[in-house]
Amino acid sequence: MDKFLDLFQIFIAFFKIGAFSFGGGYAMLPFIEREIINNKGWLSPKEFLDVLAISQVSPGPIAINSATFIGYKYYFTLGSIFATLGVILFSIIVINIVAPSLEKYKNNKNISVLFKTLRPITIGFILSAFYSTYEKSVSDLFSICIFLVSFILLHSKKIHPVFIIMFSGFIGVILKGA
Repeated sequence: MDKFLDLFQIFIAFFKIGAFSFGGGYAMLPFIEREIINNKGWLSPKEFLDVLAISQVSPGPIAINSATFIGYKYYFTLGSIFATLGVILFSIIVINIVAPSLEKYKNNKNISVLFKTLRPITIGFILSAFYSTYEKSVSDLFSICIFLVSFILLHSKKIHPVFIIMFSGFIGVILKGA
């Protein structure tokens, strides 16, 4: 019975994250951080950054990858299934029930105002995730240099992120490896 209760708690935690966050994976990060680290204590801030790093370099949406990894940490395959279903279920419900109605009312002034209001909120969530992650990740001269070089290469040279990840990992292993 305890195992079922724990799996249900994992499901509910990720269902809340999926239901109350807007704007996709990066916008969900403050919700994941608050629920998983602060409220549940399932991960330390360092473990969360590790999950975030793995989720970013793994194929697929970051929120689903994070849910899958966190669920797996506690109850292996069943935990990852319950966490992943939790984070996606609300979206599935909305897409199948609400989306057809939105299509019918897409030219409605109130719906238009609603979406225009949600856009800046989403940016706020993403910036909050950036700040929280930056604060915990960029802690020494090496990490500051990696951050700045990555940012410059992404935005001025338009280099593909995969190459930046590989390059940064290679540099990290050479300079910081054993």
